[in-house]
Amino acid sequence: MDQSDMSVEVAMEYGGRWSSLRGGNGREWLWHREAPDRFRVRPGDAFVDAGGLEECIPTIGGTPDHGDAWSRPWQPHGTGMTVAGEDYRLTRWIDTGSAVTARYLLNAEPGWRFIWAAHTMLDLAPGARMQAPHGAPMWVNSEPRTWPYDEETDLSVLGADDGTTRMIVIPQLADITVTDGQDSLTMRLEVDGQPCAMAIWRNLGGWPADVPYRNIAVEPIVGICPELKLARDGETAVMPASGTLEWTLTVTA
Repeated sequence: MDQSDMSVEVAMEYGGRWSSLRGGNGREWLWHREAPDRFRVRPGDAFVDAGGLEECIPTIGGTPDHGDAWSRPWQPHGTGMTVAGEDYRLTRWIDTGSAVTARYLLNAEPGWRFIWAAHTMLDLAPGARMQAPHGAPMWVNSEPRTWPYDEETDLSVLGADDGTTRMIVIPQLADITVTDGQDSLTMRLEVDGQPCAMAIWRNLGGWPADVPYRNIAVEPIVGICPELKLARDGETAVMPASGTLEWTLTVTA
């Protein structure tokens, strides 16, 4: 591996979780926290926020909490890895070099509705910026806004902890760049014939209610609405007649 290559570490036994994502300069981009319960979860359990990148399917919010792929052990599949839920089989291949490319193949019954997300918890300092098209329509905690403003708050800039929590969804946005100091990270999602979005979970010490902490996620989504049961027509992915669907996530830093 070239010194400038990116690298990924994956824990197949723990939901196929990306436990490390390093840029070519060696920077670790993924945020983590101590969460011993993460290693004892079963499908249907409440989500345990350990950080890293978690695969969410068939939903993010709702039931099952953050889907169930994150709570199932993944198995080797040729040069990749695979996981099977009640209604689907998801296979993933990860290639590294100057970028990280994750290729996905989903098998399910035609017409099956789902949401998939790469729930990517990033280690970002106050002052880090999210770059998306100015004026793009978005939803902030289910309220319509335009990027980057929520009333008087510039959501493109991560401030210090202020006790706020916002779930931001920018529909039909295929790529987003995060800049933190001298470093930047770009995530790009490619999927044909399905709606997509970029979501930002912006928790500046406002969640959970009992012992709040700070964590930030950028989430490429196949689909738009984060909660499957609340999604309207056109806001979820729908399996085509072939019973297979492919998409690609590319990360550069």
